[in-house]
Amino acid sequence: MNKYTVKTDDKIVEQVIEKIDQRSLVGQKKYGAMMMEEVIDKKKDLNDFLTDVQEEIMDALLYIQAAKYCLEDEIKKQCLNG
Repeated sequence: MNKYTVKTDDKIVEQVIEKIDQRSLVGQKKYGAMMMEEVIDKKKDLNDFLTDVQEEIMDALLYIQAAKYCLEDEIKKQCLNG
């Protein structure tokens, strides 16, 4: 297994890499396999991965809309209290 050494000093990039790493561990525990194993063992095909991406993008749109409602509420509170 290749281990990649992070070369950046950018704290934002480091935080994102850490989150990806943690998400991978959660996925491995949840699904019982690493993503590469799903590819090699042909547990998922291209269509399966594209469907996964599509579903994640739809989820992201819902999160964005919910965040916008939260932001609107915060702006209204600031205007009323300001």
